[in-house]
Amino acid sequence: MNKPTIEEILAPKPEFRPRLYAYSIADATHAGLVKVGQTTREVKQRLAEQLRTAAIKNYRIELDESAERDDGSIFSDFEVRAALVRKGFEKVELEWMRCAVADVRTVLAELRTGQRFSGTHHETFGMRREQADAVDKTFDYYRSIRAENPDTVPRFLWNAKMRFGKTFTAYQLAKKLGARRVLVLTFKPAVEDAWQTDLENHVDFDGWQYLSRASGSDPTQIDRMQPVVYFGSFQDLLGRDAAGNIKAKNEWLHTVNWDLVVFDEYHFGAWRDTAKELFEGEDEAVAKKEAGIEYGEGLEDMNEDLTVLSEKETEFLPITTRAYLYLSGTPFKALATGEFIEEQIFNWTYTDEQRAKEAFAAAHPGERNPYGALPQMRLLTYQMPDELVAVASAGEFDEFDLNEFFAATGTGAGARFMHKSDVQKWLDIIRGGHAPRAVEHLKTGTRPPFPYSDVRLLPYLQHAFWFLPNVAACHAMANLLAERHNTFWHDYTVIAAAGAAAGIGLAALSPVRRAIGSGFETKTITLSCGKLTTGVTVPQWSSILMLRNLKSPETYFQAAFRVQSPWSIRNPNGDDPNEEEVLKPICFVFDFAPTRALRQLSEYGIGLSPGEPNPEHAVRDLVSFLPVLAYDGANMTQIDAGGILDIAMAGTSATLLARKWESALLVNVDNDTLRRIMDNPDAMAAVERIEGWRALGDNIIETIINKSEKVKALKNKAKDKELSAKEKKELSDEEKEYKSKRKLVQEKLIKFATRIPAFMYLTDFRENTLRDVITKLEPDLFLAVTGLTVQDFHLLVSLKVFNTEQMNQAVFAFRRYEDASLRYTGIESHSGLAHYGLYDTVVAKD
Repeated sequence: MNKPTIEEILAPKPEFRPRLYAYSIADATHAGLVKVGQTTREVKQRLAEQLRTAAIKNYRIELDESAERDDGSIFSDFEVRAALVRKGFEKVELEWMRCAVADVRTVLAELRTGQRFSGTHHETFGMRREQADAVDKTFDYYRSIRAENPDTVPRFLWNAKMRFGKTFTAYQLAKKLGARRVLVLTFKPAVEDAWQTDLENHVDFDGWQYLSRASGSDPTQIDRMQPVVYFGSFQDLLGRDAAGNIKAKNEWLHTVNWDLVVFDEYHFGAWRDTAKELFEGEDEAVAKKEAGIEYGEGLEDMNEDLTVLSEKETEFLPITTRAYLYLSGTPFKALATGEFIEEQIFNWTYTDEQRAKEAFAAAHPGERNPYGALPQMRLLTYQMPDELVAVASAGEFDEFDLNEFFAATGTGAGARFMHKSDVQKWLDIIRGGHAPRAVEHLKTGTRPPFPYSDVRLLPYLQHAFWFLPNVAACHAMANLLAERHNTFWHDYTVIAAAGAAAGIGLAALSPVRRAIGSGFETKTITLSCGKLTTGVTVPQWSSILMLRNLKSPETYFQAAFRVQSPWSIRNPNGDDPNEEEVLKPICFVFDFAPTRALRQLSEYGIGLSPGEPNPEHAVRDLVSFLPVLAYDGANMTQIDAGGILDIAMAGTSATLLARKWESALLVNVDNDTLRRIMDNPDAMAAVERIEGWRALGDNIIETIINKSEKVKALKNKAKDKELSAKEKKELSDEEKEYKSKRKLVQEKLIKFATRIPAFMYLTDFRENTLRDVITKLEPDLFLAVTGLTVQDFHLLVSLKVFNTEQMNQAVFAFRRYEDASLRYTGIESHSGLAHYGLYDTVVAKD
């Protein structure tokens, strides 16, 4: 792929307006008939070209109206004709209807003011190649597992980004499995919209029944002869009452033998961490309230020990099923910890999608591209002026602190920014109106593309999502934008989708859709601090402004991908089903904390390719389809993968690197890993040589496993009956003891891991990956520094005692940091290493 220029990155947005028309012909053959069609061009021009070929001049345009509903969706001429037929009017041929123009206007009014049709099963599109691959791979895996052991319940993960079509494809899998009872569970009730729409609109699922709490249907009264899908939240369906019993209203759920259980938005399994990430900056009480609003009722009733669902399915889910399917766009934790092995995973990433889009266009010129409506993303970062950075800089390296900068107090009309004057300067900057900066641009002769000033960017900001730190900041921003002097912003309808008043789940989406409408005439800004960042689709959103700190790349890109939803018109002129007008070919992420933004991007790229030995290659693969422009205060330049990693790690210190080697993520001490050690005499001998291990006592691993199994048995017993006081004390004591011992084992393994940086400082060759560390030609030095032989370490790595993906990142960070330090003194420690693969590097060394 050729590197795009800045002008190509800032390509103008195409303009299309869908129109519906009707015309008549003044002759005996067409008496009493009108032809109903559609186009994205001028109706007069379209009909002149269409009828010129047949030399028809006696036609009259009877109707020329917008094809937009009040809720923002677009309806087609096909739907108009179908509605006329339902009213009893005759379809004579093709688009010709025997009716009056007034009848067409009546149908248009009904379509425009009514809701989108549901349950009509009118969609006929088939699966894309990658969707069919996902279904086939999963089906084959399920079948192979059941063949080996009919009692085993197989599990499979789809690591598929947003817009893959997980709901539609999951239904296709259920159909191929012959599933009659499908249960869909999620922590995010707002994703229900997609699950219901896909089932009720596609012809492949005609006859299937959709049930949920929101639908109001009685699940005990379903048609047992037809397939059924029940959608619900973990909180509602699997939560328990105060006595620890299954809620009476959900008892039916546990009596059904499910054919397939689907966990949607699986990365939210560790909901406590996610809630903290989304709502950090609030005090504990407010954060808990916000999490409850965002995730729905009953969240606090969930199992406190729930961190990885798949490890506790039978404990957490007292239901029966033939198979589990996990869906996630960012399952980085599951991938990094080896929770699913390679044959249990189907991957479809943003890079895969954009590569397929490019390949199809090259191989099939002139044909409709099935990926053509999926926008390519661009990331634009901006270094703020020193005067604003000084207001809110924090952290070890004094980075621009977005949470502090946009700190606010109060709610509703009383909300105000703590640094209101500075936030006002920021508003002036992003529309190119900040006087000091304007003078600088005159001196340099350059005018960088600020979001709300550059004419190439403005069309993509017609409907934007602003991601702020908390509810107070959202309300304060709405108030500031509405102030009298901010006339520029008065053209935009501002929706504060934050706080209890904004609604729960899908209720928060309705005001946004009403404000946007069709999206052609309106201009909107949606303010959110967590709502609407997962599982919802607003096609008109074309840009997002990141105005808060986010620690995890999962949360960052979950929000960023909200603006990557397709917006297009199929068969725009009504005469070519293969034609498609793409209204949003690209979309934008704007970030005002450059180092943090590029750190998120690099971590995301590395997370997408956990098996890639060189992180720079992983990031390069991502940015080939996600160009990055960075404004440094004077110029806007494009940055490559190496530059992204350098900026992302700017300010990295030896102290910070040391912390990476003290992380609990580096080692695995779950029961499965401990069993693998215990079952391997060489591995047992190796861990016993780790400094301080023997002080833990004899049979420490066996003790941990036995006690944790005992705790599990007691908890299972507690589900069926009340434990005695003695049993409750025993449960508490055993649980405390095994957790304490497991932590001690973890600490010993981490202490060993901290020896690896010391080895890297001493060795003559600078490493690129963990495998480099254990395959270098200095075994005596490795033994002297770490206390283990290279063979010992290699064995423990193969047993997944150490998390190789996390260690690779730590090794790479070390190399990057040391390179920069040496380069500063004029030394190139290992020129060209980043351009070699693992084994190339070893051969080059030899």
